Amino acid sequence: MTNTSRRTILKAGAAAAGACALGFPAIVRSQPAKIKIGHLTPLTGFLGALGEYAVLGIRMAEEEINKSGGVMGREIEIMSEDSVNPATASTKAQRMLERDGVTVLMGEISSASSLAIAQVAARNKRLFMQIGARSDVLRGKNCNKYTFHVDIPNTVMVNAVGKALLRDNMVKGKKFFSLTADYVFGHDLLRAAKAFFAANGGNLIGDELVATDVTDFSPYLLKLRQASPDVVCSNLAGNQVTNLIKQYAEFGLPYPIVGFNLNTADAWAAGEGNLSGTWPTVWHHDLDTPGSKAFVAAFTTKHGKPPENHAWIEYVSLKMMAQAMNEAKSTDTDKLVAYFEKEAKFDILKARQGYFRSWDHQLMQEAYPFTVKPKGKAKDKWDFLALGAAVPGPDEPLEVLAPTREQSGCVM
Repeated sequence: MTNTSRRTILKAGAAAAGACALGFPAIVRSQPAKIKIGHLTPLTGFLGALGEYAVLGIRMAEEEINKSGGVMGREIEIMSEDSVNPATASTKAQRMLERDGVTVLMGEISSASSLAIAQVAARNKRLFMQIGARSDVLRGKNCNKYTFHVDIPNTVMVNAVGKALLRDNMVKGKKFFSLTADYVFGHDLLRAAKAFFAANGGNLIGDELVATDVTDFSPYLLKLRQASPDVVCSNLAGNQVTNLIKQYAEFGLPYPIVGFNLNTADAWAAGEGNLSGTWPTVWHHDLDTPGSKAFVAAFTTKHGKPPENHAWIEYVSLKMMAQAMNEAKSTDTDKLVAYFEKEAKFDILKARQGYFRSWDHQLMQEAYPFTVKPKGKAKDKWDFLALGAAVPGPDEPLEVLAPTREQSGCVM
């Protein structure tokens, strides 16, 4: 390069710098701002194993969405944090909205923490997609226009298992004894179970409330032995279920056990040979649909294990949120609420599409009962569950197992 050309370049650079200093616009192409999403889920405590899968699922969806062009040409950014407990979840949700600039809130598994986050969302008039909590009261008397619910509610779980129990003549005239998680979810599940027993001739002869930090179930198992029920019913949550199942098998109690709540991570942790009975699930990695199979294959390749139901539900939830933003062409809360309330259809990797019911914001979708494969039939440590047929059946409305408007108590 000659001295003359070098001087020319330096002069041009100085002129450009001077133009910027004088207020002329610099020719800089900035990337569109990312769409920030606040994600809260339990990563510690009795629900921590489920929260770990939740993060894997939503991160996988984030990666796929961004690789395909993002949302309205903008990348999404998931900010995941441990919700810990209701008070901490509330504080973190408020901080995410105020300081971190998140557009929407998503996540949670604990019904108590979900209620706290929903209250923050309502105060701030911002959308909260409540993904994994199942208590009826969240979408019932505590509903609000800014919160949408993805997982199946307690009443659906009870009715999904209840159909199988009625088919097998295990309700009418039978004596039930239940163990119930001592927080809002468990109390609500017990209420739904009592309603089912009363409507179908079952007799609940006893119930024990179990604190969420209990690991030794021997006192409760001794009470079961003394009560001598026809059927034992679990209304527990998280690793409570795992501990009960292991110790129930060790005690060798002769009463069949059923449950109105179980996540596959907790079943896997119990191990083949310990679990028995009939239980409900919202999804399982054996589901035979093209979309579900593709998701399971991609997740297993990425993580070396199949996805648990909380990985699936977080994955499809972010995909639903992306669809809503793209089709509403906005991240504005009111526009997103209006889009969901028009009962738009979503591919949730099941045989039937889902939609949010307009009046209580509950996702209408299929559920499944499952039992346990005969011993020795499992291909691996994740393969001992036998998925039953979808409920409602293909010829029934998706709302048939859900609480009605009169039962719900939801007024927005």
